[in-house]
Amino acid sequence: MKPAPIARDEEPLCLDDALRLLRHAGLTLPCRQDAGSARWLQAVIDGLCAIACRDPLTGLVNRRQLETALARELGRVARTGQPALMLMIDIDHFKQVNDTRGHAAGDLVLAAVARALQACIRPMDTLARSGGDEFAMILPGCPPASGSAIAERVRQQVRQCQVAIAPGQQAGVTVSIGGAFALQQADGSALLWMERADRQLYRAKSEGGDRACLETKQ
Repeated sequence: MKPAPIARDEEPLCLDDALRLLRHAGLTLPCRQDAGSARWLQAVIDGLCAIACRDPLTGLVNRRQLETALARELGRVARTGQPALMLMIDIDHFKQVNDTRGHAAGDLVLAAVARALQACIRPMDTLARSGGDEFAMILPGCPPASGSAIAERVRQQVRQCQVAIAPGQQAGVTVSIGGAFALQQADGSALLWMERADRQLYRAKSEGGDRACLETKQ
């Protein structure tokens, strides 16, 4: 008796679909002259991996990559003893933007905030869209004494944004920020680190928003 065929939940991704995804993402397509070569196929694979790691709207790394970066940074903190700061950043009154001006306007606000946040980070930092209207920053080598000033600079950078949501119409945007440090002597997982920063974010929102609240002790 022949073995039953293996059931597959999803159809394999065909090459045309892969190239279409790369084109839609605005990535440079592999040279057609090399089509079918090992170098060409590797370029397609690399492009698809880049798409899988990125949020399509903002171009920032996505939640999956954020979790990987958090675990990697905790390992670095344990090895070197240098602390790291995590900031959770949430757009104030974002639901109202979507409800009153539509999701297209909401997308413009998200993209504008992402650009403002990118202006605040160093090459070694990680900036991610963690979901919805929430972003996250991982700042290696950030001493606790500098945390409040850094968070405030981020908040002010976003506050200066004027988003063109329609012809002749601009809207300001503010964010609430919560922060927590990873320290060498502190035990904890990446999830716990994120939860601690989230608690501070909730505190900033509950105090009226447009402010930064950082954890003062473990």
